[in-house]
Amino acid sequence: MTEDKGKALPKSGDLDEQALFFHRYPRPGKLEIQATKPLGNQRDLALAYSPGVAAPCLAIRDNPDAAAEYTSRANLVAVISNGTAVLGLGNIGPLASKPVMEGKAVLFKKFAGIDVFDIEIEAPEIDRMVDVISSLEPTFGGINLEDIKAPECFEVERRLREKMAIPVFHDDQHGTAIIVAAAILNGLSLAGKDIANVKIVASGAGAAALACLNLLVNLGAKRENIWVHDIEGLVYKGREVLMDPWKSVYAQETDKRVLAESIPGADVFLGLSAAGVLKPDLLGQMAERPLIMALANPTPEIMPDQARAVRPDAMICTGRSDFPNQVNNVLCFPYIFRGALDCGATTINEEMKMAAVKAIASLAREEVNEVAAKAIGGDTPIFGADYLIPSPFDQRLILRIAPAVARAAEETGVAKRPIADYDAYLDQLNRFVFRSGFIMKPVFAAAKLASKKRVIFAEGEDERVLRAAQVLLEENIAKPILIGRPSIIEARLQRFGLKIRPEIDFELVNPQDDPRFKDYVDDYFNLVGRKGVIPEAARTIVRTNATVIGAIAVKRGDADALICGVEGRYARHLRDVSQIIGKKPGVLDFSALSLLISQRGATFFTDTYVTFNPSAEEIAEMTIMAAAEIRRFGITPKAALVSHSNFGSRDSDSSEKMRKAICLVKELAPDLEADGEMHGDSAISEVLRKRVMPNSTLTGEANLLVFPNIDAANITLGVVKTMTDSLHVGPILLGAALPAHILSPSVTSRGVVNMAALAVVEASYPEQA
Repeated sequence: MTEDKGKALPKSGDLDEQALFFHRYPRPGKLEIQATKPLGNQRDLALAYSPGVAAPCLAIRDNPDAAAEYTSRANLVAVISNGTAVLGLGNIGPLASKPVMEGKAVLFKKFAGIDVFDIEIEAPEIDRMVDVISSLEPTFGGINLEDIKAPECFEVERRLREKMAIPVFHDDQHGTAIIVAAAILNGLSLAGKDIANVKIVASGAGAAALACLNLLVNLGAKRENIWVHDIEGLVYKGREVLMDPWKSVYAQETDKRVLAESIPGADVFLGLSAAGVLKPDLLGQMAERPLIMALANPTPEIMPDQARAVRPDAMICTGRSDFPNQVNNVLCFPYIFRGALDCGATTINEEMKMAAVKAIASLAREEVNEVAAKAIGGDTPIFGADYLIPSPFDQRLILRIAPAVARAAEETGVAKRPIADYDAYLDQLNRFVFRSGFIMKPVFAAAKLASKKRVIFAEGEDERVLRAAQVLLEENIAKPILIGRPSIIEARLQRFGLKIRPEIDFELVNPQDDPRFKDYVDDYFNLVGRKGVIPEAARTIVRTNATVIGAIAVKRGDADALICGVEGRYARHLRDVSQIIGKKPGVLDFSALSLLISQRGATFFTDTYVTFNPSAEEIAEMTIMAAAEIRRFGITPKAALVSHSNFGSRDSDSSEKMRKAICLVKELAPDLEADGEMHGDSAISEVLRKRVMPNSTLTGEANLLVFPNIDAANITLGVVKTMTDSLHVGPILLGAALPAHILSPSVTSRGVVNMAALAVVEASYPEQA
């Protein structure tokens, strides 16, 4: 990790330590298996095992396709490797490859809801690999080959596709090829060039490079226009060293031998080789508006700033996330398998891959949606040289690629279960858009790309805050300011094995000795002197109350956002924030919004911490403020005002208050999708809601539950969180004049990071609230 002026950020070795800790705790690995059916009584056991399993077993015996209805096979993929070509690590063997395969499994689950078993096999020989993998067909709906070295990977995949009637996909080849092809199609379109006429020069002839070239040929590129280089130089006819049948396809009849001889006039450079291969002087010899695919990682064949210095007209893609146009396989492989599994495809053919290419290329040309724009940060990108392929955070990827792949499978006759209703299928896919921690991805992406805001932490001595500060620095999200005693913080940093250091990596406010003490006391007394606080008390409070110090820092502009509440009572922190930072103009009162992230997705609850018995006007206000905050997550709010009454079924002060509140919401925010008063189950189930209110103004499942009082909201939040093992984000304080959030003592260090990232986004884009 590079050092920033005066800041000694953790080095790569520290990241290794963090990665080891991450993989080991709280339990080893990144995966677990969970039951999807209840097992709470004897009848459940009888249905799940003996004698109940006999019926589905016999049904599958009589009709093998019934396995998709009675088992998880149709949503189960095997990620398989023999560990011969792992990441940039090479042939480290199958056991050492297991963390990578588990990681791939996590991506499948997070991005597309696909279950995965990672399988590492001791099988370096082609015959052994084919025998082992093909024998697994009864278990899986698809096979994702991973990190198998070339040229063996080509033969293994070919033979498995011939033997197996389920999709077999080598992502190192085809995942990269699909993203590269989409970027090249769009780049050539911008340059006004025809793929049939362009000259392509490739550096690298491994699995990924050859798959890219093969797919480009299928899209119209001419083999005679493709010049391939590897470690031995140009692939030419008559060469015998390091040649194989797959590489020989691109052998040229020429006396040229090196990259410098073949690159003049090239329209596309495809690099899947090593750092620094494309020298600036070679780039200068390429055709007008060249397309540079410099995909070596971590250091590309040429760095983008070097390339632009020589060729300002160049369009550049890399494999890195810190530059535009990142070629990232996660853009396609989860969604290709999603479409293939959902239609029961027997293979992933060229037509399905080309459908994915065109879907990705087409999405980049569309107007960037709100979620992707926030994830990218800064100015909203438009289709052009710096935006040839979509952001990995664009939730529309699954909605474009999976149906396109399923349609192509159906049109080519390989879909055993063609999609009957694509509109219904799209609705089904929407449930994969917001899952688990992925909800926070747009917030983190926006925070990383914003100007780094100063977040002050009242409880700077707390272990969770210290760990969070290190993460915020490592991930380049914020500039932490910690309030605490230097000796205590130093000792705890050492005890917890944290590498960050006060006044080097982060600013430290020592409440016992800060040069701004007198100014802070004066500011505090000016705010509370007529509220019963005498000057001597003001001095004591500013010396001892960290939340007061943090709030004054934000009020004065010494910090951009405040995080407090890790210790102490919520009400005390709220009092200090209210007195010092205050409410936004026109806001009736503060309210607290809580987010629970579960396998169902994201559900927001309000008001969970502030107002005991809000009025109808306050409920309407908190609903509208909550909806604005929810949009920061890239989620369209759907609000349900819940009650013991279901659309007028019972009269009480509480139900009448909620009826009045929904009328105010519709008057003040007519574009907000909201309805009430209604039962909790009606809020979640559209079927139940329509039984009692067919013309409800709320569609689908509500994601914002608004409660009549704090008892109902807080109790429901706690019960649902525990029963569903949900991740709690918040409470998110609404209505404050400046970004400030009061957490709960049960918050984890990751929860502190989440709220700090949200505070950074709020401070960076206050106009979006």
